[in-house]
Amino acid sequence: MASRIREISQLGQAIWLDYISRELLDRGELRELINEGLAGLTSNPTIFQKAVAGSSTYDDQIRELAMAGRSALEIYEQIAIRDIGDAASQMRSVYDETRGRDGYVSIEVNPRLANDTDGTVAEGRRLFQAIDQPNVMIKVPATAEGLPAIATLISEGINVNVTLIFSVDMYDKVMQAHLAGLRARHEAGGSLGRVASVASFFVSRVDSLVDKQLQGRIDGGASGLESLLGQAAVANAKIAYDAYKKIYEGEPFAALKAAGAQVQRPLWASTSTKNPAYPSTKYVDTLIGPETVNTVPPNTLDAIRAHSSPARTIDLDVEHSYAVIERLGAAGIDFAGVTGDLLTAGISSFADSFEALLADVEAKRAKLVAS
Repeated sequence: MASRIREISQLGQAIWLDYISRELLDRGELRELINEGLAGLTSNPTIFQKAVAGSSTYDDQIRELAMAGRSALEIYEQIAIRDIGDAASQMRSVYDETRGRDGYVSIEVNPRLANDTDGTVAEGRRLFQAIDQPNVMIKVPATAEGLPAIATLISEGINVNVTLIFSVDMYDKVMQAHLAGLRARHEAGGSLGRVASVASFFVSRVDSLVDKQLQGRIDGGASGLESLLGQAAVANAKIAYDAYKKIYEGEPFAALKAAGAQVQRPLWASTSTKNPAYPSTKYVDTLIGPETVNTVPPNTLDAIRAHSSPARTIDLDVEHSYAVIERLGAAGIDFAGVTGDLLTAGISSFADSFEALLADVEAKRAKLVAS
């Protein structure tokens, strides 16, 4: 019996795992998932923070680097470079079999650099060179300062995962940065075929914030809004996919496509269900379609295995999606404000996790050196 992951793959969507730990890599679990159809892996500071703080697996490496006089930041980077490199090696078979379409492992630039274009470019170059694997993606946040960094890195042949996209307006800017990077590379005589990029469009967090605002209005006596609960996130993502098709299936991408360029696939991120009243595969089953990726945490991967209903859904009821956003505006929901707040909160959350990660490494560093 084909796995549900492979059934989804046959519909054009790759399932990636939004998780990494050394146990996953060393115990053969990642290879088992690859055999089941998993096609990529993503990480972020929160994931690394949980992996390092919640395990003694990293202690030997931390002790060795601490004894060599490395700082907490340097120790973290060595941990990340080793784990991402090992994951990329295990994913290399997928990368080769798909000719560079899948098999990627993503590592995020230092969250402190979210508003620093030059710093992001320098860090992206350094990490890509340090890991030295063709199937690594550098994660760059979708900030105003991140956009030119995205174009520059792509122009240099560095794979980019653009993260923390919440609004369709910003997504359009991200796609334009991708095209600009490809054009610059093509004009400089560089090859385009193996320069990959995904645009990580965050989903469930939109419902979390919009539902909270809607519920406040409902509790305040507003009527007719109940049907909008749980609608905003999927509607926003489907409108984003509609925007994707206009660029990558149309004239803006035609010349680059002819030169061998890959599309920048939409990647649905933040797809675990936060509200227990909603189905556990709500942000998977509703967003399946060609040239897309869904990166899921382990609990959502388990839910897919158990009861996902694979079917092409991404371009169903698109008119309804536009109507949902219009109705939210009529109900007084400032959707641009919602997505802006989510971006700010996302950057802050990753930065806080990064600082907590460094604090955890420093605590372990001091304890292990003293022992």
